[in-house]
Amino acid sequence: MELANTGRLARSGLALTKLGLGCAQLGGLYQAMTDGDARALVDAAWDLGIRYFDTAPYYGFTLSERRLGAALRERPRGEYVISTKAGRLMRPDPGVQPGECGWAAPLPFRPHYDYTHDGILRSHEDSLQRLGLDRVDILYVHDIGRVTHGDRHAHYWEQLTDGGGLRALERLRGEGAIGAFGLGVNEWEVVADALDVCALDCVLLAGRYTLLEQASLAPLMDRCAREGTGVVIGGPFNSGILAGSNKFNYEDAPAAVVERVRALAAACREFGVPLQAAALQFPLAHPAVVSCIPGAQDAAQLRQNAQWFSQSVPAALWQALAQSGLVDPRAPLPPSH
Repeated sequence: MELANTGRLARSGLALTKLGLGCAQLGGLYQAMTDGDARALVDAAWDLGIRYFDTAPYYGFTLSERRLGAALRERPRGEYVISTKAGRLMRPDPGVQPGECGWAAPLPFRPHYDYTHDGILRSHEDSLQRLGLDRVDILYVHDIGRVTHGDRHAHYWEQLTDGGGLRALERLRGEGAIGAFGLGVNEWEVVADALDVCALDCVLLAGRYTLLEQASLAPLMDRCAREGTGVVIGGPFNSGILAGSNKFNYEDAPAAVVERVRALAAACREFGVPLQAAALQFPLAHPAVVSCIPGAQDAAQLRQNAQWFSQSVPAALWQALAQSGLVDPRAPLPPSH
């Protein structure tokens, strides 16, 4: 699969490279990253032909946005697509400690949830300031859902709906301040709820449509394809379990997940295909999917991801996975290449 190939958002016309870069690592997810290494990572992505970059205020408590903006500002603005997120306002707090929320060296700003009309507008403006850009192309509502918020979900959902958060996104798009909006979440169910009340341009869905799990296929993915809502796949390695670590959903993987990954890896070995290559390529076969955005700890890891993404995978592997029940037999399968 060619890195520079693009998928287009049906509602907005935005073109995203099929392989993008998720920029949580620029915020120091689990391990610190220097400014120089962050710049080298973005430069390596650019050299590979990657032109879609996703960040968020939450990543490193504003660190990722600052680093990504510094790396992209000298690039021609019309040659790349950048997305960031809203839903948390970052307020100064000298009590922030290393390691909070998984960020190795976060900046002294603490997140406060706010999905209201004014909160969304404020978050957008703050992001522009940190990025040093006059616009972002896509604005996602970050981390809303019942799993994330528990008994506070109804409160935050009301902020987004009755409280005007979605209207703020529509306003920004209507004014041309953003090109598209959607949700950036780890929960597919809340995307289905949002589609019932608003036509989303796109969704960044992390970890919920991957080689490992396809529970979202019929309830959500197929609906997105029918309604013209593009899907960006985040977390294609399911927090690392499909790339050699023992992490799943940011925690130690349960035994059943470990066993399923072993079975997937064994099937891939029979065809001489790295599990990581299959994991990166599988989601893009679905007609709703426009881009896949794995993260990378450094430029070398990014280049390895790009190699896996472009590696030839025989159609017989996909068929074997479907026939054995290791992937949903209803899931669209990639063509051989």
